[in-house]
Amino acid sequence: MCIVTGAGGGIGRQHALVLAEQGASVVVNDVGATLDGEGADTGAAQAVVDEITGQGGRAVANTSDISTWQGAQQVINDAVEAFGDLHVLINNAGILRDRVLVNMTEDDWDSVIRVHLKGAFACSRWAATYWRERTKAGLPNDARIINTTSGSGLFGTAGQSNYGAAKAGLAGLTIIAAMELERYGVTVNAISPIALTRMTEGLALTQGAEAEQAKVDPRWVAVLTSWLASPQSAGVTGRIFQVSGRLWAVAQGWHRGPSAEPVDDPGDVDAVMRGLLADSLPNAGPGGVYPSN
Repeated sequence: MCIVTGAGGGIGRQHALVLAEQGASVVVNDVGATLDGEGADTGAAQAVVDEITGQGGRAVANTSDISTWQGAQQVINDAVEAFGDLHVLINNAGILRDRVLVNMTEDDWDSVIRVHLKGAFACSRWAATYWRERTKAGLPNDARIINTTSGSGLFGTAGQSNYGAAKAGLAGLTIIAAMELERYGVTVNAISPIALTRMTEGLALTQGAEAEQAKVDPRWVAVLTSWLASPQSAGVTGRIFQVSGRLWAVAQGWHRGPSAEPVDDPGDVDAVMRGLLADSLPNAGPGGVYPSN
């Protein structure tokens, strides 16, 4: 039994379709908002449900706003009520409000953080509460949370300080939740996807001939995610995977680099730090690749 948030289109839709193909029952959650989070269309989730049931699968629609505390709780409750249990939560819902920092409004910041980061936290919190109660009752869990981070959060993208901050937060949430929920039989991982969706239509990676665009079909993301959602991925937790048709990779997080003994004189700090920086790797560029010399 799986929940996919933001499943009315793009990558979320493919998550739902591929999971259903593999025999999972799916709650398709989507409020049907525009790319910038405005409005609502309850038909988006139902259309994906109709697609799944039309192929003999099991699915129900849910239009709760997962960026609210009550909405997140409702989607978890509805899943358990519809299918009797919960095994997988895929936090995929998101919006975009791209602007450079000096032009970004408070609402641009708050809206993006609320949907991406708070929404994933709230859904994870209520799902974790469900699994904890099962553990207390002596019942076993073999459950999964799969978050959706981004190269913008891991490596940075100009014009996306709100989105990148939310996605970086999701990477941190993934690592910490993995530590906390292992005792309840729950693994927590994240994907950093590249795919041709309405969020990426203007990016160079999604341009080109039909054959090139096929390489970034969102189905490639969903295939990897279906493995993370399955019992085959047991024991894999706290990891972040870069996922696209062009590349599957394990992202490697912060590590302590070159180090030195501290100095007491402020005038000596520059020489020490310049030496450490010279010995350090540069920040990774787009896709996590180090700039060439």
